[in-house]
Amino acid sequence: MAKHVNDLGRDSVGGLLFRLALPAIVAQLINALYNIVDRMYIGHIEGVGDLALTGLGICFPVLMFISALSALVGLGGGSRAAIRMGEGRLDLASEILGNCTALLVLLSAAVTVVFQLWKEPLLYLFGASENTIGYAVEYLGVYLWGTIAVLVSLGLNNFITTQGFSAFSMLTVIIGAVANIILDPIFIFVFDMGVQGAALATVLSQVLSAVWVLLFLLGRRTRLRLQARYFRLRRAILAPVVAIGVSPFIMQSTESLVNIALNSSMRLYGGDPAVGAVTICSSIMQIFSMPLLGLAQGAQPIIGFNYGAGRMDRVRRAYRLLLTCAVAFSCAFWLAVRLFPGAFVALFNDKAELVEITVWALPIYMGGIFAMGVQNSCQQTFVALGQAKISLFLALLRKIILLIPLVYLLPRLFGHDQVFFVLLAEPIADIAAAACTGLTFIRRFPRILNRRTQQLAAEGGEPS
Repeated sequence: MAKHVNDLGRDSVGGLLFRLALPAIVAQLINALYNIVDRMYIGHIEGVGDLALTGLGICFPVLMFISALSALVGLGGGSRAAIRMGEGRLDLASEILGNCTALLVLLSAAVTVVFQLWKEPLLYLFGASENTIGYAVEYLGVYLWGTIAVLVSLGLNNFITTQGFSAFSMLTVIIGAVANIILDPIFIFVFDMGVQGAALATVLSQVLSAVWVLLFLLGRRTRLRLQARYFRLRRAILAPVVAIGVSPFIMQSTESLVNIALNSSMRLYGGDPAVGAVTICSSIMQIFSMPLLGLAQGAQPIIGFNYGAGRMDRVRRAYRLLLTCAVAFSCAFWLAVRLFPGAFVALFNDKAELVEITVWALPIYMGGIFAMGVQNSCQQTFVALGQAKISLFLALLRKIILLIPLVYLLPRLFGHDQVFFVLLAEPIADIAAAACTGLTFIRRFPRILNRRTQQLAAEGGEPS
């Protein structure tokens, strides 16, 4: 009989990581297509593609914030649920699922109302001009109505991955992404709806993904089942979830602040073409980030479950494999960007002026990504181990403490080639953050595992 459930406590760590991470990587790459396919199609709208693409890039901070909310609840809840499952407490893990579901619904309602009311002034703040504001408002006005579907599909999908059902969690994303790829050209070109059509295609696709997730978590295969009795919000349940989830939330939501800083600075020093270039660069960075996040999502259930069960040798093996794979991928992608920047840029636009500036900008912008394998592996392992405080600091370090100040300071300090120095802020922050994170991990990781071992010994328990 085919094996449907991965045994997180007994199966080979290498085999588990492969089986859990591969679908997660595929899912993350396909998930990136939701926004990236929109940009590809919109960037090729005849006559106005460059301005429409720039307008869509202005919406990126809002889209990233919504996605970050799903990480706040989903990754935080998934991490807590994995540890509870490792302890053999399925009832408590199911209660975490129920509370997280209710919180996602409440957050989606609040986000939809607030951003619908304030979208235009916010978009100007994010770097929109009179030439691009119309496209940005049209896209965001439609996209926001699908917020609940985005949060449910992305947030609750983590609870499918946490249980070891990696193939099902991958299907969540594939269903929506395939629908989006099919619907995008129909709404954009056949129905001549432009950017509104791209947004509508994305919303409908996310609805399909959300329905799939809910059906699975209400079905027979799941070990953690949605139950109405667990929908009542409890501080004791959600406080630890949010404490852990705040690290991945900051990692993703601060991408919004980074985009605001980059868009406003690029518009100041280079105008709309520079904003369009950084929109394409950030899209390619998103493609790069998705496999790293998928690797981490594959490793987190293994690390969290075995940490809860007291099997520290398996925790160490899972981390070492995660680090090796992440560093290898980061270095390979860095080399590809250095050698073939034009191939990446051609996916998004073919207008000569925009292509020229982006081909020049991309190797600078992504010059430090070879170090991000270390940053991501160490930080996400802290999340899997439930280390809220250190995860929060490391999430703040790269973007808030380093990158955003550098975006504003470097062009003012040097006073010439300002666009170059805005772009240079990214690799400087990437390398510095990776070095600090790696050193912190080397120091803290053994202590965390030893403390857990001592706790189990004091409780009279043994690795289960």
